[in-house]
Amino acid sequence: MSEATTESNGDDEIVTVNFKVTQSFLDEIDSTWQGRGFNSRSEFIRYTLRDATEFPTFDRDELIALLQAEEDIREGRTMSADDAREQFGTDSDE
Repeated sequence: MSEATTESNGDDEIVTVNFKVTQSFLDEIDSTWQGRGFNSRSEFIRYTLRDATEFPTFDRDELIALLQAEEDIREGRTMSADDAREQFGTDSDE
């Protein structure tokens, strides 16, 4: 990223951040924000970043585990809940 510029807005300082993306990615961003009714590219990017920080989804390790589980299911390397209870000695009535 390059240098950032700032301006005052009450108690919070507004910072301008510059970053690089490919033209094709920028085209996708532009078609997305326009198609979803945002007023500007900046508004869309702020909304998206705020959403990602307030409501994070999976981290890398969780995604890897999820992909491994999907592969296990496809390859038949799973067991039913009843089989798991029997193998591990758990009772569903507890």
